[in-house]
Amino acid sequence: MSQTRRDVLTQLGAAGGASAVWLAMEALGLAAATPAHAERFALPAGSGRGREVVILGAGIGGLVAAYELRRAGYHVTVLEARDRIGGRVWTIRGGDRVEQMGRPLQRAAFAAGNYMNAGAARIPSSHRLILSYARRLGVPMEVMVNCNRGAGWDFGGRVIRERQAVNDMRGRIAELLAKAIDTKALDQEMPKGELETLRQFLAAYGALDEKGRYQPDGRSGFSEEPAGYAHAGVPAKASAVKDLLSSRGVVLPYLFEQIFDMQAPMLQPVGGMDGIARALYREVQPSVRLGRPVTALRRVGDRVRVQHGPDGQWIEADYCVCTLPLPLLSKLDADFSPAKKAAMQDVPYLPSVKVAFEAPRFWEQEDFLYGGVAWTDRLNENILYPSDRFHAPTGVLVAAYVAGWTNPDNPQHFAGLSHEERIRISRDSIEAMHPGRSKLLTNPITVGWGLTQWSEGVGAIGPDWGDARRGARYAELLKPEGPIFFAGEHLSYVGLWQEGAALSAHEALTLLASMSAQKGRGRI
Repeated sequence: MSQTRRDVLTQLGAAGGASAVWLAMEALGLAAATPAHAERFALPAGSGRGREVVILGAGIGGLVAAYELRRAGYHVTVLEARDRIGGRVWTIRGGDRVEQMGRPLQRAAFAAGNYMNAGAARIPSSHRLILSYARRLGVPMEVMVNCNRGAGWDFGGRVIRERQAVNDMRGRIAELLAKAIDTKALDQEMPKGELETLRQFLAAYGALDEKGRYQPDGRSGFSEEPAGYAHAGVPAKASAVKDLLSSRGVVLPYLFEQIFDMQAPMLQPVGGMDGIARALYREVQPSVRLGRPVTALRRVGDRVRVQHGPDGQWIEADYCVCTLPLPLLSKLDADFSPAKKAAMQDVPYLPSVKVAFEAPRFWEQEDFLYGGVAWTDRLNENILYPSDRFHAPTGVLVAAYVAGWTNPDNPQHFAGLSHEERIRISRDSIEAMHPGRSKLLTNPITVGWGLTQWSEGVGAIGPDWGDARRGARYAELLKPEGPIFFAGEHLSYVGLWQEGAALSAHEALTLLASMSAQKGRGRI
C-alpha cells in the first residue's frame, strides 16, 4: 500500500520529533520558502508622519519592525524585558551571566573571541530576507559547516563516521535494487531499456561489482588511508544493514542535509549569531528601552496603552506591534477578545537545551574535523563543531543540542535534568566520539530555553504549528486586535528561524501601514 506524505511525516515525527517533521515539510514543499519580493520590502517613505508605535520585544521581529517603521517616519519605542537585545538569538561570550529560572547562576569563562550560540545556530542561504538585512547593514558572514562526512554517528553504542554510514547505506540499497533488477522482479514496473539504464547507474552510484554486490571503494572511508609510493590504501569494510539502522533515531541524520533549509551552504555572522540583531540595534538604539518587561496592555479608543517596567510606567501610542512569544502573551494582563485569548492558550513551545565547553581544538588537531554536526542517540543528540577561527588555540564545542532530533521525548527529559547531569551526559558523549579527550573540556555552560525567562521555549510546535493546513487558532492569531498587530516566528510558515520572525514583522507592518493610511484619509 502506498504511503501519503502525511504518513511519512507521522513516521518521521515518531523517530525524530517535531523539528524533524517541520524540516521534512520544507523538503516536501509543504512549508513556504521566502517570497522572492521579501528582501525588497519598504514602507512608503514619510508615510509614518510621526505616528507613535510601541513595539513589544527586541528580538529579530521587534528590531526589524523598529528599523522599517523608523525609516518610514514613525515615532517608535521598543520595550524589552531583558538587559540585552536579540531574544532567542543569544550569543554568550566570556563574562556573560547566564540566568535560568530556578537554577544556579552561571557565568561564562570563555577566552576572548570564543562564544556559544545558545539559540539560533545557523542561517540557510535560502533565507533571503535575513541575509538581505545582513548585507544592507554590513554584517560580515562566513560559512557554517552544517555537514561534515568525517563527523561521528554514535547509535546503538557504536561510533562510525558519517561518510561510512551514508555511503554504506547507499551501497546496500543499490545492491538490493540491483538484485531486484537482475532477478527480473521489476520487469513489470519499468520498461526494459530504462531498467538497463538504471542498472548501469546503480553500479557507479552504489559502488557495485560486476555481480551487483556492494564493494566499498573508499568513499565510505579507509581502514588504511592512501599514502605515498606503494601505499594504495585499504577501503573500510562494508557495514551490515542492521548496524546502519541500529537505532530509530538514526533516520533524521540520513536525511538531514537533503532538507531544504539544511543544505549547504549554511551561513553565520562572523563573531557570533547575534551579529545581525546587533546591527539592527545600532540602527534603532535610541528607540529601545531595555529592562522594561510589559505588565499590561490596553486599548483606549483607537489607540493603545502599555504598562511596563518595575515602576509600572504607562506609554500610549497609535499602534502596537507585539512580538512576545505565546507563553508570555497568554499570561499578559490584556483586554484581548475572548477569541484571541483562547487562541493563545496552551500552545506548546520547544524546550530546546544546549551544553557547551571550551577546549583546545583536539577535533581539528587530531581528527581534522573543521565544523560539522555529529549525531547520537544519547540524550545530548547533537555535537556541533565550531566553524569559526580554525586553528585558533581553543574553541567552543557545543556538546548537546537537544531539540527532539533523534527522539521527540529528549527535550523535556534533558531540560528536567540538573546542570551537572546535563554536563556529565554531554561529556560522556564527547568521550565516546573522542576517547581520552573529555578531560580537556572546561568552562561548561548550559542553556535550557524552557527555563529562560521572557522566552519559555524556542518556538511554537504542536498540531497547530506542524502542518501546512493550519486551523482557526492560527488564523485568529494573525488578525490585528484593533490597533495591536502581532508578529514573531510563531506567525510564519518558517517557524523556529530568524527568517520567520522577520517575515511576520513585514506582514504586521503591511497591515499597520494600511490602517494608518486609512486613518489619514479619515476612513477609520
